[in-house]
Amino acid sequence: MKKIGFIGIGNMGYPMLCGAIQSFGMDEVTYTSATLKHMQEMKEKTGVDYIIELEELIQNCQILVLAVKPQQLEEVAKKLEGHLKKEQIVVSCIVSVTIKDIKQRLGEKTRIVRIMPNIPAMVKEGMTELCYSDDEFTKEEQTIIEKLLDSFGHFCMIPEKLMDAAVCASGSSPAYVYLFIEALADSAVKYGIPRKTAYEMAAQTVLGAAKMVLETELHPGILKDAVCSPGGTTIAGVSALEQNGFRSAISAATDACYQRAIQLKE
Repeated sequence: MKKIGFIGIGNMGYPMLCGAIQSFGMDEVTYTSATLKHMQEMKEKTGVDYIIELEELIQNCQILVLAVKPQQLEEVAKKLEGHLKKEQIVVSCIVSVTIKDIKQRLGEKTRIVRIMPNIPAMVKEGMTELCYSDDEFTKEEQTIIEKLLDSFGHFCMIPEKLMDAAVCASGSSPAYVYLFIEALADSAVKYGIPRKTAYEMAAQTVLGAAKMVLETELHPGILKDAVCSPGGTTIAGVSALEQNGFRSAISAATDACYQRAIQLKE
């Protein structure tokens, strides 16, 4: 029996698969997807053998990773229901689908791990939130799960009630950062910097600033103040951001994101 089987190899499934290959080896992972063509493409990219039939994958994997879209869950659940063994674990990264929701579909005795990865997992810099169902997991099983999450970035454990908030903080927020990088680069281009150079400058600046927050553990406000010399260019720019609602725009975006996450549960 293989350690991990992925059900769905899309934007989230693929980086998790790549991380699993590095952490556990090609012989310990497999996957299935909606089309044979997609599976063949993944085979060419990764060298990992796929399993066409979901029922066969269920029989041959200790941990099953649900990496499908919410609208695909019902179809997948019907094939999983009644076929899971008590020693198997289901890991779900489906947005707004709770542990309770999955247990209702797969059975109350099913052991569930709910995770919320984000797209930087594609470059092994993802941020993943994690919570376990109220079932018994051995230390070895937890180690396997957490080793998987470590393979494509960082993770933290949170109560499930905070998962919708996690969508705001890390699940959707890379898009906001990309928008900021694009806007900053556009402004640089306006003043004569070549576009490719402008993207590199903006992206590296965001990367470096984020690394300073993580490594110094200083409050972002302290780091901001350190850059803002009295009467200088930076404080002038910060003031313009404040005057034009930068903070309130971010807050409004997270509010909209949170509300949408709640709506998706209905």
